[in-house]
Amino acid sequence: MGTKTKNKERLNTWLVVFIIIALAAVLSWVIPSGAFEYETIDVNGTMREVAVSGTFHYIDKSEAVPTGLLGLFASLYSGCVSSADIIFVILTCAATFGVMVKTGAFHAGIGRVMQKLGSRDLILIPVLMLIFGLGGSVFGMLSEFYGFYPLIVGLMIALGFDAMTGFAIVALGEFVGFMAATLNPYTVAVAQSIAGVELYSGLGFRAVCFVVFMGIAITYVVRYAQKVRRDPSKSVVLGDPCVHSFDRSQLDEYQFNWRHGLILLDVLVTLIILMVGLIELGWGYKELCGLFIIMSAVAAIIDGWSANKYCDEMLAGAKGVLWGCILTGLAKGIVVIMQDAMIMDTVIYFLSNLLQGAPTFISAQLMLVVQTLINFIIPSGSGQAAATMPIMAPLADNLGLSRQVACLAFQFGDGLSNLLWPTCSIVIVCGLGDVRYDRWLKWFGKLFACLVVAQVILLQIAVMTGM
Repeated sequence: MGTKTKNKERLNTWLVVFIIIALAAVLSWVIPSGAFEYETIDVNGTMREVAVSGTFHYIDKSEAVPTGLLGLFASLYSGCVSSADIIFVILTCAATFGVMVKTGAFHAGIGRVMQKLGSRDLILIPVLMLIFGLGGSVFGMLSEFYGFYPLIVGLMIALGFDAMTGFAIVALGEFVGFMAATLNPYTVAVAQSIAGVELYSGLGFRAVCFVVFMGIAITYVVRYAQKVRRDPSKSVVLGDPCVHSFDRSQLDEYQFNWRHGLILLDVLVTLIILMVGLIELGWGYKELCGLFIIMSAVAAIIDGWSANKYCDEMLAGAKGVLWGCILTGLAKGIVVIMQDAMIMDTVIYFLSNLLQGAPTFISAQLMLVVQTLINFIIPSGSGQAAATMPIMAPLADNLGLSRQVACLAFQFGDGLSNLLWPTCSIVIVCGLGDVRYDRWLKWFGKLFACLVVAQVILLQIAVMTGM
């Protein structure tokens, strides 16, 4: 008797996110509107709006704007407008690095690197992940690494791996490092200051957390990379086109010359200027986009392009990541709906109440769960700290936990879920790396579970040792 194999069609990522938007729209009518009172305080030299514990109050729905049928579909517009800066960053990165690839400088440069490394190219994975990880852990660097996604994705494909390998090197490096924060000024410093904990105390334990988390992530990526190199059919992105990819055989077509050297120097100087500007000069997305456009224009001039060819290649590069731009706008629509309905503070209040009276031996883990869920609606490290730590710090006292543990639960919950929730930065970097969000979730699922287990264990150790 024959058997029939049914191919189940997977839901498009846009449809999945739209379903979440529709659910948020329904909840905007179901969940009562409410708000905490906020006060402006100085947190390490920055004035921040901080929630005042015990001030939550409900608000009549007539004062809020729940989402109706038209608003549901209009949320795409609202989300795209709210995330216009991010969308332009994605378009600019794809367009400009598309130009850089077309000059052949990356092909020639990677070919030279491969000659130098030989069979030792696998060492690049842990080295690069540690560099990105330390940037996230020590300095809280995330957007500073956006320009590396096209570079590393293209490099890994050329070395015989796949786009997911290159994407994971940067994404896991920076976001796991951000989660395992040692001196991160956007999470550790803000949370500890608000909670009344000595600034940067507990550094030794957080350094251990960094080693554990990065060790797990690096091992996961290296094993996957080896599997794909042995059998390319094992790639989770098999058959998916990537604007940053080029065939390894193309490397032989390019001989490294002085033009290639100048173009790669152009890239290096641009990235150095960008990091200095973002860290020291307070630059933002506007300067990042402007700098990348200058970088690509200089590269086109060095390679002798006409103005028309430059414009055509810019447009070709931008077209490839349009899906990521729309997905970013869709995801932002979720947050816009909850803000308009004034239900975000209600969710925070409800989740914090769930912790009241929880047994001490599991209260830290429950706090981790709560912070992970809250990051869905407040996808900002410093923003989440300002909204939740004034509530979680005194709650930790009542639960028999130290405020240091409350800060640790916050940074774990905020950091790791950045790689999961569509409202967070993961959809942005998926657009930058031209890796589909649903592919990422499929690949990341097992690693997410492993890292959550590590979080739970480390939190319990922190509780038992009286951190």
